[in-house]
Amino acid sequence: MNITERIKGKAHQLGFELVGVTPSHPPPDFDYFQWWLDQGYAGTMEYLKRGLERRGNPEIILPGVKSIICCAINYYTGDPPQGISDSSRTIARYAWGEDYHEVILARLNQLEEFIQSEIDPKALTKSYVDTGAILERSYAERGGLGWIGKNTCLINNGLGSYLFLGELLTTLKLQYDHPTFDQCGTCTRCLDACPTGALPEEYQMDARKCISYLTIEYRGEFTEEESKMTHQHLYGCDICQEVCPYNQRIPVTPLVEFQPTNPFLKQKPEEWEYLDEEQFKQQTKNSSMNRIQWSQWRRNLKVF
Repeated sequence: MNITERIKGKAHQLGFELVGVTPSHPPPDFDYFQWWLDQGYAGTMEYLKRGLERRGNPEIILPGVKSIICCAINYYTGDPPQGISDSSRTIARYAWGEDYHEVILARLNQLEEFIQSEIDPKALTKSYVDTGAILERSYAERGGLGWIGKNTCLINNGLGSYLFLGELLTTLKLQYDHPTFDQCGTCTRCLDACPTGALPEEYQMDARKCISYLTIEYRGEFTEEESKMTHQHLYGCDICQEVCPYNQRIPVTPLVEFQPTNPFLKQKPEEWEYLDEEQFKQQTKNSSMNRIQWSQWRRNLKVF
């Protein structure tokens, strides 16, 4: 096997179901991303602007970078098992299990170790999981993992869109994969189902109206209109994914880390009212829900 095949083989061995390699050229939709920011669609997510230069040029992140290895793991766990309350529908599926940042990064770190010990000890590498200044969906699309759908999620024909993405930048020159094609066709189910109009046009997201943004990223108090938008959602939203045809018959993740273990899933909504700040922190410390602060939780709960 050549080195690209060996690296891909190791990635699959580590649990990544999708692996693709793309050159580290600036992402083709960087100009669109700049336009999107200029329209104010990012809301209060100022960090997206701060990392703008790096998002457009991976060379700034890792000097000498030649290739980006894009990896994905399916986190779909099927219907909630017995003992999980109906409140699971108020918390986005990606937060049902362990914090995906830790789970994915640990595997990428092992892949880095493999490259440096088994492929080339002089190779430089850097891994990201949803936290670095990189347009990860763009690279994943270019690496053949799927296409960016009308709901702006990366969709794979076979695994759907319940995917955690991770990227490994390297100075190795590898063999590159070819992108697939857009398979959304004439379907507009995601746009039609969004209750807040956060998808004003195909392939366009207005975060200011997105339930996930409002309940997770937005730190301020809700207006009356925003309160109505977030009703019955405490942390994130899966509506545009739930209605997607490509998510109707997908396999359940084999990883135990993503099984529903979040304490909130076993509690009834009325129990949440009695949590104090320390209890909230304890329940969220190993979950992606540690993204929000106590004040945001109380705000979300107030309009639930």
